Amino acid sequence: MSNPSNTEHFVAPFEEGVAFEELQDAPPRTGYRPSLTGWIGIAVVTFWAVIALAGPWLAPYGENALPFPDAYEEFQVPQAGAPLGTDVADRDILSRIMYGAGRTIGISLAATLLAYTLGVVLGIGAAVSGPKVDMVMSRINDAFLSLPTIMLGLVVVAAIGSSIPVLIATAGLIYATVVFRLARAIGMEIMVMDFVEAAKARGEGRWWIITREIWPNARMPLITDFGLRLIYVILFTSSLSFLGLGVQPPQADWGSMVRENLGALQYGQSIVPVLAPALSIATLTVAINLIVDDVSAHGGGRLSGRM
Repeated sequence: MSNPSNTEHFVAPFEEGVAFEELQDAPPRTGYRPSLTGWIGIAVVTFWAVIALAGPWLAPYGENALPFPDAYEEFQVPQAGAPLGTDVADRDILSRIMYGAGRTIGISLAATLLAYTLGVVLGIGAAVSGPKVDMVMSRINDAFLSLPTIMLGLVVVAAIGSSIPVLIATAGLIYATVVFRLARAIGMEIMVMDFVEAAKARGEGRWWIITREIWPNARMPLITDFGLRLIYVILFTSSLSFLGLGVQPPQADWGSMVRENLGALQYGQSIVPVLAPALSIATLTVAINLIVDDVSAHGGGRLSGRM
């Protein structure tokens, strides 16, 4: 006769409903529900996205049109027919901001996408390719990281020439080095987790591990960083335009608009020609930062918190 005290604690190895905790579970995947600050950021970003896409059709005047051709005068104050006044060439500031939104946001977004395409592919590739390949790729990346971003951008643009494709390629390649380091760090951390080791033990291939284990768990931290990287690229391209090496006149761009209209401050005239494009950059970057903070606080998980 068996001892009841021993059988009470016996559990069949394959009994249904029994939880096995030998392997660590992958982090849960939850949807994003914006908070109040998140909704404010989304509203502002949506507004600028609409302006960037439809600005040329919504603008009251052409990009270089003069709202008062019969009374040419630079830096006219806001008035009927020119709600934000005119710039150094008596062009409508509101229209140029709406035209410039497409270039500022479009160039920055394209450069950020290029940086993430290169950085994530190479970074995760380095994390799963073994120590020798990882060391070579990391040392090359560190060499480029040691160069100041603005100085490197100035050298490249000054040597090749300023154009929109050059700006996109320059900013994308410069910030791909930062994305590489982040993607590699996240990939290396996920590679040593138990659920990846279990996938290796099952005989899963490298591509399966990347797409089914690494990417789903690295997605949230990378999305969080994408917004921050977009802010840096906006400021970088605007800085190049402010220095005269970005978008060239007569094309409108927020950074170049600030540079063109600095004379309004020097001679004590209207501050709107400088303040309007500067506020456009500020509102867009702050709104993106609000969304990034909200996404990170909501579902970043352990990896995002450590970042």
